[in-house]
Amino acid sequence: MGEIDPDSLLPNDHVKTAVNEGEVTQLSRGASNRYAEEGDTFELDGETFEVVGVEERTLGELTDGDARREGSADLESYRERMNRVHGGNFEWDEDSGIVSYRFERR
Repeated sequence: MGEIDPDSLLPNDHVKTAVNEGEVTQLSRGASNRYAEEGDTFELDGETFEVVGVEERTLGELTDGDARREGSADLESYRERMNRVHGGNFEWDEDSGIVSYRFERR
């Protein structure tokens, strides 16, 4: 466990702002890379956040609760957002491996 660069986990300024405002407390990324480990910390605007959970799973295992932690109203809204954000480079496949990172403000 150590301090990580928030840019390695959080993909853009919109997500960073949502994390800082408490709207996003979890982020799922493709399983091909490991962006953080449980216990790692990162800093945003002088605030420290700790990665409190790292879970390997599939897109099909995500729930409405996961979607809300990721800043969407429900799973369907999250799915639509992923399709819109990733455009032609993304296809929602229930069996696709992901890693979900949960974090909390310290």
